Amino acid sequence: MKLHEYQARDILARYGVPVTGGGVATTPAEARAIAEQIGGRVVVKAQVFVGGRGKAGGVKLADTPEQVEQVAGQILGMNIKGLTVEKVLVAEAITYEREIYLGVIMDRASRRIVMMASAEGGVEIEEVAKTNPEAIVKVAAHPMLGLLEFQARDLAYGIGLTDAKQARQFAQIATALYRAYMDVDASLAEINPLVVRADGSLQALDSKIVLDDSGLFRHPDLEAMRDASDEPEAEQRARAAGITYIKLDGDIGCMVNGAGLAMATMDVVKLYGGEPANFLDIGGGASKEKVKTALQIILSDPNVKAVMFNIFGGITRVDEVAKGIVAALSEVETDVPMIARLVGTNEEEGRRILAESALIPAATLAEAAEKAVHAARAR
Repeated sequence: MKLHEYQARDILARYGVPVTGGGVATTPAEARAIAEQIGGRVVVKAQVFVGGRGKAGGVKLADTPEQVEQVAGQILGMNIKGLTVEKVLVAEAITYEREIYLGVIMDRASRRIVMMASAEGGVEIEEVAKTNPEAIVKVAAHPMLGLLEFQARDLAYGIGLTDAKQARQFAQIATALYRAYMDVDASLAEINPLVVRADGSLQALDSKIVLDDSGLFRHPDLEAMRDASDEPEAEQRARAAGITYIKLDGDIGCMVNGAGLAMATMDVVKLYGGEPANFLDIGGGASKEKVKTALQIILSDPNVKAVMFNIFGGITRVDEVAKGIVAALSEVETDVPMIARLVGTNEEEGRRILAESALIPAATLAEAAEKAVHAARAR
């Protein structure tokens, strides 16, 4: 789950990170009122989940409240890479001499939480990694003690902050960012840019936090911040129904109960030369309605040329799944071939229900994958 810049900023401020003042506006009049409170020059920034806002005209400077109102009117309602701007952040404009990148991620390769810093801030860190990887300095946090002070100082020195006072402030900010990352169950937290002002002090100008969805049950306050404007409709519908769904680039739709079984199903599809169109886990106790919704979500993808069901009926009864499939087929007009491998509780009753439909039966996972790949290629 992504957070807007202003939401990430407010979280980091609670941990002592020096951020810019200001507020969020949904109308030009609100933007003007915030500018009047700030006084002086401000920056108006579109709040959408895309990069390149500045190049698209979504970030503008203004010197007076009247200009802020005018600029906000231009940005609000603007379409940036397919997303409509509904909010703007009005913040004090800061002059600075240098831009730095600072971020925390989970490095799956090393299975450690890694903090990264770069003297080349203000640009996408992925671009820096491609063009000048030596400019990125990394340290792995201790699995029990977290980010240690000497590690934070090493980062500071590694990106050229040799002044002791600067290095100390950088270490404080890095430690605060790490604590925020851990406390909110984030998968990414970054400040880009972290700027060096004329007096040598550091300040965060732009913040980004991406939350791990698996940890949201511990943070209802953060869940309430969700803005689904950048999420595909299918993913929004799946989340509302309690279904785990991720769209992929293939053409074989997969409906499975259980995350591990879903991963295995996709592996076997690829083993037989196919490409899965999605990851979809209907869960261990899926009802008929949930199965029907899941199938409708799969079929909403125009790339799907075949659908493969791989259901192991333990908690989920096979006959309930079968009823859901039949119910969905009666409501969704489609000629997409469907292959079903259903085993487990009430297996025989489930197969009897499906025998009256147009589904292609399969006794094993391998047979189901092979038939699904063949059916997709035949279309």
